[in-house]
Amino acid sequence: MWLRLLAAAALLQLGFVGLAHAAGPFGSVNVGNWVGGAFSNDQTGAFSHCAATTPYANGVNLVVSQNATGIWSLAFASPSYHFNKGENAAIDVTFDGQEQARLYATAYQTNMLTAVMPVNVVRKFQKASLMVATAGRAVLNFDLTSTGPVIAALANCVTRVKADGLSKAGDFTRGAAKPAATADKQGSPPASKPGRGAKDSSGFGTGFVVSASGHIVTNYHVIDGCSELKGNLTGEAAMVLRVVSSDANNDLALLQPSTTATFKDFARIRDRSFHSGDSVVAIGFPYHGLLTSDFTVTTGIVSSLSGMRNDTRFLQISAPVQPGNSGGPLFDTSGQIVGVVTGKIPGLRIAAITGDIPENINFAIKTGALRDFLDNSVVPYQTAEPKGELKTPEIAGNARAYTMLISCKGTDQADAKK
Repeated sequence: MWLRLLAAAALLQLGFVGLAHAAGPFGSVNVGNWVGGAFSNDQTGAFSHCAATTPYANGVNLVVSQNATGIWSLAFASPSYHFNKGENAAIDVTFDGQEQARLYATAYQTNMLTAVMPVNVVRKFQKASLMVATAGRAVLNFDLTSTGPVIAALANCVTRVKADGLSKAGDFTRGAAKPAATADKQGSPPASKPGRGAKDSSGFGTGFVVSASGHIVTNYHVIDGCSELKGNLTGEAAMVLRVVSSDANNDLALLQPSTTATFKDFARIRDRSFHSGDSVVAIGFPYHGLLTSDFTVTTGIVSSLSGMRNDTRFLQISAPVQPGNSGGPLFDTSGQIVGVVTGKIPGLRIAAITGDIPENINFAIKTGALRDFLDNSVVPYQTAEPKGELKTPEIAGNARAYTMLISCKGTDQADAKK
């Protein structure tokens, strides 16, 4: 009974900013155990959002909402939660044991955390069968069997109420269409990886220039399946890029501007051995469109000279990286390239095996594999020996001239697979 009351309260109060006064539901959303409808602002009477909720045996209610401006939210509500209002938390969600994303949630109520869902996360939530949510050391499983039609019904709810008004609200599960067109009002999703399919979507990664002719290194998975690629340095106009060569096995790709362009500044590759414990600096564009539009800088050390299962093509690093860092440069303290950031350990999959959630384990492709790739692609890159130690702001300042945001226009189908 308590969960039902909590669900009702959550539906009334959930909105993009956690509306304190809402009335409803108007019309209905009934899919499996999900129930909901349309809601209005109780003070103004204006349409606020459409939401649906369902209880789980773990004592948590999930609440999914799309507000009048098209922004999606996901809330976790439970009588066992006791948050301070305004408290923030990071929640990692993994879909079907493969796709992982981080949500940034706020406690607008003491018993509920609410997070905005980027478009790429909405798509995965809609298509997945299982979601595992992790916050700190708490790990919860959620069956998503009915979320596909629920997302469609909520998108239909918003569309119909905006067109016809709350007075004509009915059964929103009837005639529900896929929510992509409405969801796209949020803007481009951060760090998605588009591919082949029927619908446009966007994704972002990072690259860096390695020659005066504008050769740009990034990860293969950043450009895989893209129908259009663009790159831009911070504060400069985007340029159309073409793929020069790629190596899926080593997750490397080489791009170049479609028009003749020369670059005064470009990265140099370290021409000296590297050791465990050496300091590194990672630069990239994580969660572009959700966080800052500028690049971010993180620091750490080389934790190991091999990757998963002793794969010697990779470095293990402690510098934090997120989706969108892929393809970005990894520097030593003299500002020379020592690797290409490629990803982070699949934390929940490791937790399922070991019972413990790994922290701060990330990977970069070593310069040996990078130089072989560039040699095979006949790129006139330059190497350099480390000369003196630079401060991190100096390394970041120098990198600004050749670290590039890579934008990929692709399609939904590969998004669902990656």
